[in-house]
Amino acid sequence: MGYTLTEKILMKNTGENHLKPGNIITVNVDKVMVHDLFAPFVIGKFREMGFEKVWDPEKIVFVFDHLVPTSFIEDFRHHKITESFVEEQCIRTIHRSDGVCHQLMAELQYVVPGQVAFGTDSHTTTYGAVGAFATGIGYTEMAAIFGTGELWIKVPPTIKFNIDGNLPKGVFSKDIILRIIGDIGADGATYKAMEFGGTTVEGLSVSSRMTLSNMAVEAGAKVGIIEPDEKTFKFSGLGDDDYRDLRSDPDACYEKVFEYDASKFKPLVACPSSVDNITGVEEMEGAKIDQGFIGSCTNGRLEDLEIAASILKGRKIAQYTKLVVTPASRSIYAEAVKKGIIGILVEAGAIVNPPACGLCCGRSGGIVSDGERVIATNNRNFLGRMGSPKSEVFLASPATVAVSVLEGKIVDPRYYFS
Repeated sequence: MGYTLTEKILMKNTGENHLKPGNIITVNVDKVMVHDLFAPFVIGKFREMGFEKVWDPEKIVFVFDHLVPTSFIEDFRHHKITESFVEEQCIRTIHRSDGVCHQLMAELQYVVPGQVAFGTDSHTTTYGAVGAFATGIGYTEMAAIFGTGELWIKVPPTIKFNIDGNLPKGVFSKDIILRIIGDIGADGATYKAMEFGGTTVEGLSVSSRMTLSNMAVEAGAKVGIIEPDEKTFKFSGLGDDDYRDLRSDPDACYEKVFEYDASKFKPLVACPSSVDNITGVEEMEGAKIDQGFIGSCTNGRLEDLEIAASILKGRKIAQYTKLVVTPASRSIYAEAVKKGIIGILVEAGAIVNPPACGLCCGRSGGIVSDGERVIATNNRNFLGRMGSPKSEVFLASPATVAVSVLEGKIVDPRYYFS
């Protein structure tokens, strides 16, 4: 019996010549990320455990993204504690307002194919898009890694999702992952690996693949992983000679296998207030919205902004409707300015915020009030996620968000792609 991609990465990391789901192993950590919201708690636990020096300052990345720009007085305290620790421990990799942590970790090649990485954020699964074993952990676990460079985990079983064929116009990777989560439920992959493959996935850009891996955790997955290929190696700045073994064996054992025909996918929305409350956009057409949001580590990349701009060019968003756009990184923002994308969005009436988590985690730049309804490209629509618990959040693709703010109501984007 062969091995899955997840099992192969873990075998390579530990030196084991055989692993199966359920095995308890200790991995050697290649990279970790801590963002500003949780940094003081990690640092506090690190000291409480009696550690004095981190195991390897070159393998630690700190990112200020949740609390920038600062919204509350206490936000600055988080930053000062982090900066003091970074200086004390000679940690060189720290990003202040450069973008969302998960975008930076992949974009700046901190995590590459075959590595084992952890972050103090559930959407660390995003790095599975480049063929890494990556998952979110708590600050106690992170403090232990800071001191030892190791962490024990249980080898997860793998669920395989084969998606083949061409996506219809107006349908994007966000619609794929929403369909899958709707099918298996918010707990359908708890502590399992979700492996995405098939000709459709092969045809997706790395950015679109990141959307799939990012939202795998919304089904409870430990990792959301995709076999690396030439696109991945180019994105990660690597040659592919040493990584050709990073693929599942033909006879690998999967817990379940799901088969999808891409041509049958359609635009979807996750309705309030659960990510697995999925329905077709066409069924929600006409529902009034007050605000749109395009951004986050799910769909704040250049191609997402380009999709929105292609729809909004030469048009104006509906009266009394707001559109908040937050690029996922500083480099994406700069490239979008260079290509004229930001200009198109601004002319259409969008409010463009600096690169950060922002509205996705209910922070600065567009907090919603009682009774407001938002359609957004991020990954969660829980009660109070974007402000008032009396607001409603719908999740959708950048295309669906763009066409909806044009009309002030939920609209099927396929009308604009026919």
